[in-house]
Order: sequence, then C-alpha cells, then structure tokens
Amino acid sequence: MDPSATPIRIAVVGHTNAGKTSLLRTLTRRVNFGEVSERPGTTRHVESVDLMVDGGSAVRFFDTPGLEDAVALREHLEVFDRSLTPPDRIRQFLQGPEAHGAFEQEAKVLRALLDVDAAFLVIDAREPVLPKFRAEIELLSACARPVLPVLNFVGRPTSRESAWKELLSAYGLHVVVRFDAAAPFVGAERDLYRDLSTLLRDRRGTLDRVAAFLETEFKQRRRAASTRIAELLVDATAMRRAASATEFSDEEARQRLVAALQKSLFDKAQRCADDLLALYGFREGDADEAALPLLEGRWTMDFFHPEALKDAGILLGKGVAVGAAVGVVADLALAGLSLGAGAALGGAIGGAVSQGWGPLGRKLANKLRDVHELTVEDRVLFVLLSWQLRLLRALEQRGHAAVDRIDASAGATGATDAAHRTIADVIHAAQPARSHADWESGTRLRWRETPQRQDLVAQVAQRVGGAIEVVEQHPRA
Repeated sequence: MDPSATPIRIAVVGHTNAGKTSLLRTLTRRVNFGEVSERPGTTRHVESVDLMVDGGSAVRFFDTPGLEDAVALREHLEVFDRSLTPPDRIRQFLQGPEAHGAFEQEAKVLRALLDVDAAFLVIDAREPVLPKFRAEIELLSACARPVLPVLNFVGRPTSRESAWKELLSAYGLHVVVRFDAAAPFVGAERDLYRDLSTLLRDRRGTLDRVAAFLETEFKQRRRAASTRIAELLVDATAMRRAASATEFSDEEARQRLVAALQKSLFDKAQRCADDLLALYGFREGDADEAALPLLEGRWTMDFFHPEALKDAGILLGKGVAVGAAVGVVADLALAGLSLGAGAALGGAIGGAVSQGWGPLGRKLANKLRDVHELTVEDRVLFVLLSWQLRLLRALEQRGHAAVDRIDASAGATGATDAAHRTIADVIHAAQPARSHADWESGTRLRWRETPQRQDLVAQVAQRVGGAIEVVEQHPRA
C-alpha cells in the first residue's frame, strides 16, 4: 500500500498529567476530545483522534495513559533475557501477567508505541528533572520507534527548559519541539511537523502537506474573522433610531430609547463574539465578558462605559479623528438654523435626500419634522472594534487545552498610536453605512442586503485584516 495513502500513526506518550490530551486538543482543534483537568491520571485508556486534511485523515494520534511507575517497570525488565533486543524484551513483558496487573497502565502505552510510526513524548517543562523521567525515556527508547520530545508549558515562568534539554540530549534526543498547549505561540505547529519530518523522512510529503494545510487554514480563518467583524462594524454604523421631540424631551423615555439602542448593539457584538468562538473551534460562552480596561472591579462587555468612551474620545482626538466629518458638518449646518429658515429651503430637502445627501439631507428633514435620531457614536465604534480585535488575538493565541475563560481584556491598554490610527482608519472606512439605515441587519422591514453593502463589508474586512497585523506588531506602547 502506498504509505502516503495511509495516515501517519503517532502515539502521544508521557508522564501522568504532562498535558498529552491538552496537546491533542490543540493540534486537532477538538475542544471536546478527552478530558482535560488538573487531576493526574485523567486518561485511563488509549483513545485515537484524526487530524483531517482536505477531507481525509493525514495523521492519526493515539492518546495514551500516563506512565505511573516507570522505575519499577525498568527494574522488572532487568530479569528478562539480555540476549533479546530491547523491543523483543518489551514484547515478552506484554505477554506476561504483570502487563495486566501491576504495570497495566505502562503496558497500554508500550503496546501502542510498538504499533505506530513515531511518538510525541510530552513533557511538562515546569516539572523538575527527576530519576523517574530518565526511566520513562529508557522504556520508550526500548520500543525502537522515533521519539520527538515536546516541551509543554514552556511559556510559564517556572519552566525548566534548559535542564530538560540537557537530559534529552544525554539520551540522543536532540530534536526538541517547544510548545504550550494552553497558549501556543505562532509557528509552533509548523515547527512540530517540520521536526517530525526529520525523523520520518519517508513521510515528509504527507507532513509537508499537513503544514501547508494548517497555514492555509489559518489564513482562511483570519479572513473569515475579518469579514465577520466588518459585518458587525457596518451593522453598528448603520444603526439609527428615530424619536419624536416629545419622546426625546422626556428624560425617562429618552433613557429607554438609549438603553434599547445599547442593548441592540450589545446583542450584535455578542453574536459576533460567539461566531468568532465557533470559527476558532471554541465553545459558546468561553469568552470572558470583562473586556474593557479594569478600573474598580470588572465590567461586562459595556461599549458605553463613560471611562471607555472617555479614553476612546481622547484617542480619536490625538490626530486620529475618523470619518465623522459628514456628521459634524451636518450638525454645524443645523446649528442655529431655525424652523423658519429650514422651511424656506422647501422642497429642496426632499430632493437632497433622494439624491443621496445622506446624513445632511436627513438631518435637515428631521429638523423640519421635529424628529431626533439616535446613532452609534464613532468613539463607541472605536471601543467595539478594539474589543473584537482583542478577542480575535486572544483566540489565535489560545490552545484548546486551556480550561480558564478566554480573557479579551489582556492587552486592552497600552496599544501604540499606530494601532490606534489603524483602528480609526477601519471606522472611517465603514462611514458610508451611516447613510443607509436599511443596511442594519435584523431590523424588520428595513433590512436589505445589497451589492453596495457587500462591497463595503469587503472593503472594511480588508482594513480589519490590516488592523490585526498592526496590532500584532505593535501590541503595546
């Protein structure tokens, strides 16, 4: 059989609670695979999961139980015939009663290892290098299969990476992959499969295909995420609620109108967040809603919080003012314009609206009709877009092994002026939606998907993609 037509079989092995299942969740993006917890020995049986590439299985992983007593098993193997090769001694042990008794867990691991192409030896780099780990490496090496050590949790302050590399080198394991199943860094997966190809040269074609697929998948996910955020921004920019002068003059009625607008925007943002979670393979509700800078306690995802809006207003006033110019001009044009003066404009107003004067014509018309409008301010859009970009970055830097909630507030402050300007440019690009209340999705009777709206979403999505790159390069001042 052509080897390239069959999946590469890889056993994921290591000490109890080293993060084997966690690694597999991240590599396969299967958040529900196995059980991840802080309790040792969570995996008790060998389970398989496939990495699908172009509709077919490219890699078949075998999640194995943790090695619990490698020191005792190594001593037990000393009584076997020394003339046998190490793999044959392992096979002889697997045929004995101890493989179903005292060393049942170790037997499951070794049996799986004898039946695969290679193994990932997952090591919790936070653990001290103890004699039991040397015994584990010797047992695995006895199976005569290529072993690729994966140093897990290397990003933690308590990591003992250098000590582990020294031990692994002593056993001839010089190719080592650095990884963090809870917060993988960019390129970690690519490095893993690239290094594996040095051990499985006859399967290099398949592994190159896997790496290329993962890169393409990453770009497609980011494009889809950019488009979803662009749809939200166009939606929010188009939002418009009209109220009579009587309603608007009544404080209680006005507050209800404002609260309804805020809730509508919040719901749209929450749906977008849920869509991003699903896009990246996470569960709905995984995201932490305390997404804005912390002041006193934690806020919910409140895009109208006074402090957040104050910060956004300051940023927008520091040379990065966005395309609210049309609205500002309209407000200035109406300042001091009496109803009588407006009436003198007569039928010109209707013509202006029909000819696409947009906000200016609409505001003149509303002035005559004594109608007030509520829209989403640019500084609210600034906070909204910033939150979505932070959530997206958090998702891209999060492994499926993480069990804590996703906190999009990380990095919420300290962004550079370049990042601020880029975010402002995105908001500027969405401004044409202000002239099209019917572009707000979900509004009864008015909602229309038009080629013009689709074009605007595409343009804004392109800007969002650029904003992600800038935020990545300049996350903090």
